Amino acid sequence: MELVKRVRRGDHAAASRALTVVVNDDPGSEALAKEFFKASGSAQKVGVSGPPGAGKSSLTGRLIAHYRAQKLKVGVLMVDPSSSISGGAFLGDRLRVMEHATDPGVFIRSLASRGMIGGLTYAIFGAIHVLETLGCDKILIETVGTGQDEVEIASVADTVLYVTTPSMGDEIQAMKAGAMEIGDIFVVNKADLAGKDKAVADLKAALGLGHSAGQAMKAWEPPVLATSAKTGEGIPELAAALDGHWTHLRASGEGRVRLKSQHGTELQFWIQRRVIKSALDRVTDKILEDMVSRKTDPASVGRRLLEA
Repeated sequence: MELVKRVRRGDHAAASRALTVVVNDDPGSEALAKEFFKASGSAQKVGVSGPPGAGKSSLTGRLIAHYRAQKLKVGVLMVDPSSSISGGAFLGDRLRVMEHATDPGVFIRSLASRGMIGGLTYAIFGAIHVLETLGCDKILIETVGTGQDEVEIASVADTVLYVTTPSMGDEIQAMKAGAMEIGDIFVVNKADLAGKDKAVADLKAALGLGHSAGQAMKAWEPPVLATSAKTGEGIPELAAALDGHWTHLRASGEGRVRLKSQHGTELQFWIQRRVIKSALDRVTDKILEDMVSRKTDPASVGRRLLEA
């Protein structure tokens, strides 16, 4: 396929076209997706997660600059909230990382979540494989920023970076139920503000609580770092921690375990997307009229559609 060959040669225009076809599930998308899947697992996928206002986009911009200084190719996928009516993302990628938009070593794309819970989109894996085929060394995936709902990122990324700020001390307690379990690296961003040291100490204490409850020490202990996307403080240390986790994944075999899990999630997304679409395509006005007149009910109709 000519489009696939062009993407493999590093053609950004071809990658943009391929992403559109794959993400929109246009005709021919499956054949393309099969080719792009061959590159799966070739890049480190870093999930950038955390509540709104934590400075995830600014931190992503700093990481892009750091990797570009090392001559690495960077792909960025930003999952934005989207209208349930139009399906379009209302936050543009160039608004947040404009300074890197014209860099030939950076490919940036916004993806609409299209109502999917968990801060992701069903099309996320297809988009990742396009960027892997493009030759990206690092793929940064920024989620919607809905806090606890973002645990889904752990089933997509190799490394989960959880971002918070000194002003979100109360949220650290809430994190214990979800984000605390999925973070590989924790960052207190906006370290130029007051309260940085206390937030770092609170996070470390919260992580330590798991050990006191009898949990075994992990092969990888999540570090807690302080950064300032505004000043650049802590960015080299954060990049070193990300590299360290990537080395750990490959050396310990955990990377293969995670890749296998990611493929399982990708298969789940593929099946869900098509089963739901197939069933909904067979919902007629007659069915809805029968429901209005109480001749049938959602459970009966739903079961009949799934069994057909």
